[in-house]
Amino acid sequence: MNEFVPLLGLETEYGIIREDLEDSDPVEESMKLLKSCAKKSVFGKWAYSQENSHQDMRGFKVRSLAQDEEEDAFCAEDRKRPYSYLEMKCDRVLANGARYYNDHTHPEYSTPECNSLFSLVAHDVAGERVVAESAKIRNQELGGKAVQVFKNNTDYSGHSYGTHDNYLVPRDIPFDLLVKGLVPFMVTRQLYAGAGKVGSENSGAKSYKGLQLAQRSDFIENVLSIETMTRRPIINTRDEPHASRNRYRRLHLIMGDANMSAYATALKVGSTMLVLNLIASGAKLPDIELNNPVEDSLKVSHERNRNAILKKKSGDSITAQEIQEAYLEAIEKNLSGRDKESDWVIQEWKRTLNELKHSPEKLSDRIDWAIKEKLFSDFIESENLDWDDPMLQSLDLEYHNLDPDRGLYRGLEQEEEVYSLLTEKEISQAIDFPPEGTRAKIRGDAVSREGEKIKSIHWTGVEFENGDVVDLTNVISQEDVEKTHVTG
Repeated sequence: MNEFVPLLGLETEYGIIREDLEDSDPVEESMKLLKSCAKKSVFGKWAYSQENSHQDMRGFKVRSLAQDEEEDAFCAEDRKRPYSYLEMKCDRVLANGARYYNDHTHPEYSTPECNSLFSLVAHDVAGERVVAESAKIRNQELGGKAVQVFKNNTDYSGHSYGTHDNYLVPRDIPFDLLVKGLVPFMVTRQLYAGAGKVGSENSGAKSYKGLQLAQRSDFIENVLSIETMTRRPIINTRDEPHASRNRYRRLHLIMGDANMSAYATALKVGSTMLVLNLIASGAKLPDIELNNPVEDSLKVSHERNRNAILKKKSGDSITAQEIQEAYLEAIEKNLSGRDKESDWVIQEWKRTLNELKHSPEKLSDRIDWAIKEKLFSDFIESENLDWDDPMLQSLDLEYHNLDPDRGLYRGLEQEEEVYSLLTEKEISQAIDFPPEGTRAKIRGDAVSREGEKIKSIHWTGVEFENGDVVDLTNVISQEDVEKTHVTG
C-alpha cells in the first residue's frame, strides 16, 4: 500500500469584461484588476525560472507545446505594449499563501496547498472574495461598474479557460494505473461536478439545445495530453510536481468546471481524492474500460436524462450513474471510517447519486447544473421563451458573476436558497491566513512578516535579499513544517 499525501490545490482562471468599452483589452483589464488588489502580498517576485511545463509523465520531454506558439503570438503583440513580461504578469503571492496573477487574458487565482478538503474549499471561496474585492476597487476608480468578473469556463465565443484541481500523489504509483483508475471516473464525475451550460460550442454538436451538465466537456479532445490550451485531455500528463520529483507527482486535472457551489467543489475534489486513495491502497478497482472516453465525455454532458449509456471495450454497456456507483461501492468498502472528511464525502456522494436517480429536483440547492436547470426553466416558463433564446446564455454568464448585485448565484445565496457549506468565519480565515500544517503556511508567513525582504518566491521556496533561501521542495507534512526555519 502506498502512502497517499493529502496535499490539494485549485487553480481558477476568471473571465473578465469591461462593459463601457466596445473593444476592451483583457490583458490591460486583468493587469489593472490585479493592481487593485489591496491584500498584503509580495508583488512581481515570482520565480519563473522554477517553472517546467515540458516534462511528460509518460517519460519524455516535449520540445514545444501549442501554448508556446500562443505565448509567442502573445509576446509579439505584447512587444507593442509599454510593459515588460513581468509587469504584465502582475504576480502576487498573498499572505494566505495563494498566488494571484495575470494569465495573459485572465486573472487567475491559485489556492495555497491545503492538507484537508474543507480547508481547500474555503480557500477557493476566499479566492472569489479576493477577486471580487479587486473588481470593486477597480470599479471605484472608474466611477461605475464597468468591470465584471465571472467564475466560469467559457465566454460563448469559442474560448474556454480552466479550473484545474491538483493532487500530490506518490511517484511509485504507476502512471498507467492512475490513468486506468481515473478515466471512467472523470468522464462521469460531471454528474455532480458539472457547472451546467446552455447550448454547446463543440464543433460537432452546435445544434444541441438545452442545458448540458458541464462547460469543459465541449473542449475535451484527448484521453492523454500534456497540452492545456489546445487538444485538452481527460488526464493531463504534465509532470511538474512542485515537490521532490523522486517521491511525488502532481496530478494536474484540467477537465473540471468552475463551481459556484462550495458543496459541489467539495464533492468534486473529495470524490477524486478518495478515488486516488483507492488506487494508492492497492484495492481492486472497478473493472471498467470505456470504448471511447473522449466521445463519452460529451455524451454524458449532453444526455437529457442525465444518465448516458456508454460502451465498454468488452462490448457491454454501462450507464454513467452505474460507473459512479461502482467507484462509490469500492471506496465505501475499503475507505470508510478513516476520517470525518472522507466519511462526509462518502455520505454526500451516496445521497447525491440516489437523488439523481430518484428525485433529481432535490439537487437544485447544491449542484450547479441542477440549480441552473430550475432557475432557467422557471424563467423560460414565465417569459414564454425557448432554450435557444440568446437571453439564456446571458443568464448563464450572470450565474457566475462575482458582483453581489448582479450574480445570480450570489442572489440565491442572499435569499438562502442554496446550500451553505462554509461559515463566514471560515471564509474570512482563509482570506487572511494560510492553511496550518502546510508549506503554504511558511510561504504565507514569510509574505506577512518579511515581505519587503523577499527577492523571489515560488511554490517550492523563498529567497531573501540577504541571500537566505528557504527550500520548500520536501516540506509536505506538519513535521516538515515544524523543522523548517525562516530567516531573512
